Amino acid sequence: MAARRTPSYLPGMSASSDTSPYLTGQFLLATPGLGDPRFAHAVIAMCAHDEQGAIGIGLGATIDGLGLHTLLDQFEIDRGDTPDAPVHFGGPVEIRRGFVVHSRDWSGQDTIDVAGRWALSGTIDVLRAIADGTGPQRWVVALGYAGWSGGQLEDELAAPGWLTTEGDTSLLWDVEAEERWACAYAAAGIDPRHLVAGSGTA
Repeated sequence: MAARRTPSYLPGMSASSDTSPYLTGQFLLATPGLGDPRFAHAVIAMCAHDEQGAIGIGLGATIDGLGLHTLLDQFEIDRGDTPDAPVHFGGPVEIRRGFVVHSRDWSGQDTIDVAGRWALSGTIDVLRAIADGTGPQRWVVALGYAGWSGGQLEDELAAPGWLTTEGDTSLLWDVEAEERWACAYAAAGIDPRHLVAGSGTA
């Protein structure tokens, strides 16, 4: 978690239309043939995407031995009655920086609305709100993010490796991290074993 805003070189989109060529508010799923072990079985919630680049938060894996209580202790935030929860591996960029993907019923100084589906916050005020019971009703905590410069993600999507699916929020709130990849493929009606040699959109 940081006290600064999302870097200026990353987009700060708040919404996207159904006809947009960009992926804000959708999920990016790794295919079995991606070839990058950092993204094996990755499920990335795309939080901003435009001509300047893209940012997504990985929600397909958790960090062993690290939970929300540890983060709250590090920031000297009183846990109160807050349940402990796993911290997700958000991506390989700025792996010590925290983000919270959460429901749209709470907003802080840096919160962005993601296509009217969920929200993203990256400053310590969201952790304080969660701990004192005034924060969002649904939330997922992650360290790090996945980032792409302008045009980079489009180039990757043109090659085998990624599949995009609609941003159904039930995948965020109702499915455990280790089950999200398989559940996302099942919801799209796709058998990932058929995608070893190719990728596309659902």
